[in-house]
Amino acid sequence: MNFLIKILYLISKLPLKILYIFSDIIFFLNYYVVGYRKKVITENLRNSFPEKSDKEIAAIKKKFYLNFSDYLAETIKSFTMSETETKVRMQHINQELFHEAKEEGKNIILLAGHVFNWEWMNTLATIVPQTNCHPVYRKVNSTFWENQMKKVRSKFGNNALEANEVVLNIFRSKNNGDSIYLFVADQTPHFSHVSYGLEFLNQRTPAFIGYDKLATRMDLIFIYCEMKKVKRGFYQINYHRVMPDGEKFAKNEVVRKFHKLLENTLHKRPDNYLWSHRKWKYQDSIKDFDSEKI
Repeated sequence: MNFLIKILYLISKLPLKILYIFSDIIFFLNYYVVGYRKKVITENLRNSFPEKSDKEIAAIKKKFYLNFSDYLAETIKSFTMSETETKVRMQHINQELFHEAKEEGKNIILLAGHVFNWEWMNTLATIVPQTNCHPVYRKVNSTFWENQMKKVRSKFGNNALEANEVVLNIFRSKNNGDSIYLFVADQTPHFSHVSYGLEFLNQRTPAFIGYDKLATRMDLIFIYCEMKKVKRGFYQINYHRVMPDGEKFAKNEVVRKFHKLLENTLHKRPDNYLWSHRKWKYQDSIKDFDSEKI
């Protein structure tokens, strides 16, 4: 395992233009030879965009494989990528929202989707007025990859927290505008934890709702992270504050609004999402289905 780590870190130090050659090879193998999760990807796309023709679905699928291969190369690069290079390649729009939160004395919950490349968001910690930035990660079966992703998400002054401990950490911390918590909020709950669901991309979708408990119990600021791939190796995040309809968020309101914003993002750039993820496999386990349109 130590040998594998050394090899990956050596590869990570290569320039991105070299790593993109590996990405092109991965794309060719995944798309033309192996057909990595081809059935899952095709089914997800067809169910999500029933209005699109087979030709349009095929075009989105091919672009997804290209973006996914770039994501893999970029994730390896993130092991050793410098703060300066990451800042050049990741542009943050609407930074004033973070200063407003500081002035209001409220901590921030960032809500992102599995839109490429969410792993490059870490340098946000170096440009915001908040002192404590906590990317949230989820335990995976591989101890090696869990450790590596925790290291990556703890770079640049971040302090990564495991998903099972983050809510308690937020409740115990001072709500004073000095902390940011980043959730990749379209996670799929394990079937044993599926309760709430809603219609997202034309499908019954089990929704992770841990952050909803925070919205209804604490006066926090919720911000949606709209990721855009400008061109290969360059991304832009546009931050949007999510506001409640009333004085405070009603139950599941922030969940619905996050999924609506993410759905809008995916309609604009459908090829830049993790379609290989089996997001809808537990839809039959939903106990509380929200029939209200998002």
